[in-house]
Amino acid sequence: MFIGSIVFDIYIPHAHSLKEKRMVVRSMKEKLKSKFNVSVSEVGEVDKWQSAHLAVVTVTPDKKQTEKVLQNIVNFVEINYPEVHINVYKEIF
Repeated sequence: MFIGSIVFDIYIPHAHSLKEKRMVVRSMKEKLKSKFNVSVSEVGEVDKWQSAHLAVVTVTPDKKQTEKVLQNIVNFVEINYPEVHINVYKEIF
């Protein structure tokens, strides 16, 4: 069993209020949960307008599958949210 985690450090330049930021974050969380069957949580920068930290976690039976799922998640975010700037931190346990 392998646990894969990603922390997205997100910058949302067009957000000028917490409401605008939360619309982007909520959309990202819901799409990741439904498409990849992963756990997603906002873990930092909760009260800042233009930045957020999202943690994504998955559990798989083998390491190759974990790596593939994590890379698919990163690709999905980069393609579907081009307006945000992200830094990605991945770990596999």
